[in-house]
Amino acid sequence: MKTIGLIGGMSWESTAIYYELINKQVKKLLGGFHSAKCILTSVDFAKIEYLQHKDDWDGLNQLMVNAAKQLENAGADLFILCTNTMHLCSEEMTKNTSLPFLHIAKATGEAINKKGINKVALLGTKFTMEKDFYKNSLKEYGIEVIIPNKVDRDIVHQIIYKELVLGTVRDTSKKELIRIIKTLELDGAKGIILGCTELPMLIQQKDVNISVFDTTKIHAESAVELALQNKAIKL
Repeated sequence: MKTIGLIGGMSWESTAIYYELINKQVKKLLGGFHSAKCILTSVDFAKIEYLQHKDDWDGLNQLMVNAAKQLENAGADLFILCTNTMHLCSEEMTKNTSLPFLHIAKATGEAINKKGINKVALLGTKFTMEKDFYKNSLKEYGIEVIIPNKVDRDIVHQIIYKELVLGTVRDTSKKELIRIIKTLELDGAKGIILGCTELPMLIQQKDVNISVFDTTKIHAESAVELALQNKAIKL
């Protein structure tokens, strides 16, 4: 079993879910007393949130590179970033470390392909929805990505930053997200990407009619699959 490096803290609530999912998947696949070999470095989300809203991506790149190097120096065999938005820094991280990196959009694209779906909607922070890293990654899989209108993007962003990253879960916000998803379904979406690792705190498959792609679960289980491969990792 290879050692999975995790960059967490964005938020710590979703990072805790990653750790649980990874260990449950190892237990499921190996049984007995098995648990995952992990190394976690966790950042202070207050600094991340401040730099995000200042649009200081040079500063954010440096923080993520430093975290990746910490994992490399600690002995991780591969690493993942326990958040969607900060994958905007993935190019800098992979350029500055020799560790294999599992991109969350790649893992999600493979899961969508297995369902035979070619048009999905994306929910996440405004950074995730409005920038192109998800659309470009999924285009390689022949998948079209649509996003909510501006008003609804603002609503989703506020639910994430004002509630979910603080551990607050509200029924009213769940109803708003379901409304937004139904609107996107009318626009032709056959699936919904929960492109923020906190969104599964509100939305599950039973809540909507179209396929739900929980990026936290997909990413965590894909990391376990890589960690249990005996051959060299190629990403």
